[in-house]
Amino acid sequence: MILKRLQVKTPQVGLLTNTYVICDEKTKEAMVIDPGGESKRIAETLDILEAKLKYIFITHCHADHIGGISELKKLKGGKILISRPDSEGLYNEEINLAYYINMEKPELEADSRVDDNDLIHVGNIEFKVIATPGHTKGGLCLYSEKEGLVFTGDTLFSGAWGRTDLPTGSFEEIINSITDRLMTLPDDTIVYPGHGKITMIQDERSIYLELKPKEF
Repeated sequence: MILKRLQVKTPQVGLLTNTYVICDEKTKEAMVIDPGGESKRIAETLDILEAKLKYIFITHCHADHIGGISELKKLKGGKILISRPDSEGLYNEEINLAYYINMEKPELEADSRVDDNDLIHVGNIEFKVIATPGHTKGGLCLYSEKEGLVFTGDTLFSGAWGRTDLPTGSFEEIINSITDRLMTLPDDTIVYPGHGKITMIQDERSIYLELKPKEF
């Protein structure tokens, strides 16, 4: 598997979001996760890899993660995948918060809506969808057991969790998502978050063990 991390700038604002390009070395099928901006740069990366874009996977519907989708799809094709609960946020700026960061209102429609435990194949690479509500009601993570990695969007960062004070967010849900769904992954699982630096499950576990309800 080829994996490239691009820190892209959101249109008009310049917020940095981690966009990931995944390519199967044999089939050259590719997937882009959270193209928040700089679509031409993402497309150039695909061209360098001689990759064919199969999927555009969205971990959640916030504007800084979807700002580059329209142009990328025009340039390279690919099917837009998002959770059912967050699909409304592709065109509802009260949910995606495009106005909040002075970004032009997106006009997007998902090609497919994915659910918890769905399997996504990019060439010979298999990913499992993990529903992790909390940052948004439809937040998703994407896990590859074979590759030993998980893409966590804005659910889990290095040393922190995502904001829950935005529309459809819930502190209780995000903590449950992290402790019950992500902290059960193997210790050596590499975590690729939506912003900031890469971490590992074993390096984050102690934070969330302290937040779990105590049994008496």
